[in-house]
Amino acid sequence: MAKSKYEYVRNFELQDRLLPSTWLVVRIDGQGFTRFTAKHGFAKPNDIRALNLMNRAAKVVVESMVEIVLAYGQSDEYSFVFSKDAKAYERRASKLSTLLVSKFTSAYVYYWSEFFAGTRLEFPPAFDSRVVMYPSDRIMRDYLCWRQVDCHINNMYNTCFWALVNKGGMTQKEAEKRLSGTLSKDKNELLFSEFGINYNNEPAIFKKGSVVVRDEVPVEIVDAQGDASKRAKTEVAILHCDIIKDAFWNERPEILEGKGTRAGRKAAFRRQREAELAAEAPEAPEAADKAKQEN
Repeated sequence: MAKSKYEYVRNFELQDRLLPSTWLVVRIDGQGFTRFTAKHGFAKPNDIRALNLMNRAAKVVVESMVEIVLAYGQSDEYSFVFSKDAKAYERRASKLSTLLVSKFTSAYVYYWSEFFAGTRLEFPPAFDSRVVMYPSDRIMRDYLCWRQVDCHINNMYNTCFWALVNKGGMTQKEAEKRLSGTLSKDKNELLFSEFGINYNNEPAIFKKGSVVVRDEVPVEIVDAQGDASKRAKTEVAILHCDIIKDAFWNERPEILEGKGTRAGRKAAFRRQREAELAAEAPEAPEAADKAKQEN
């Protein structure tokens, strides 16, 4: 930035760097989505098109930032978890929050027609965002547990509510009154006895939400000389699974590993890119040799 007599105004900027060695979670939420979903004819209680669009936008965000180790989404919200040693944008809260919400929103609009073919966007969707620090693995996991439990509670209520309205002929006020004070077992019984719905058989994406992780998959790479080799390629995957129990975390210990994980991801991405470039450039065998030597 060029120096001038006006540069002093930079002193008014807040230094909003987040604490080091803490998990960073950026959560985005749909703004005014009750009106947005009604205007665009979203199916109730769940619209699979809308959920898949949210997942597609989240995938764009995760693919763009190597220090995001996990993301979790449900309904009109998504949480992105940065590793404890993340250095992106010097851990500035404003930078991380605004970058993620703008990238997510632009991806949501960009891919809208892919999931809502024939449905015109009547007005722009909007999302707000916040960033929160969590000091320990346990507290970060408890945050994600909170969001997944919230998904289950809201989905069971909404499944009952809209069954009463759409199939039971009740008004929304009547359905709300009918469900007031009911417990989980009451809602399960209502769904099964009155509408023949076994809640356990509902799609996992509705009950558990979506979990975005990085998976390593084996791929075959053929270099400029025609030699084939197996490599591990990192891909972003979307799961619909339980993240409350230990099984998920035991199967994916790299999520909690910290610095080693970050360095490993960067090395894997570098190797992947070098191999792809080698395969795409037969006129430059030296590039392929370099990729081989480094692996």
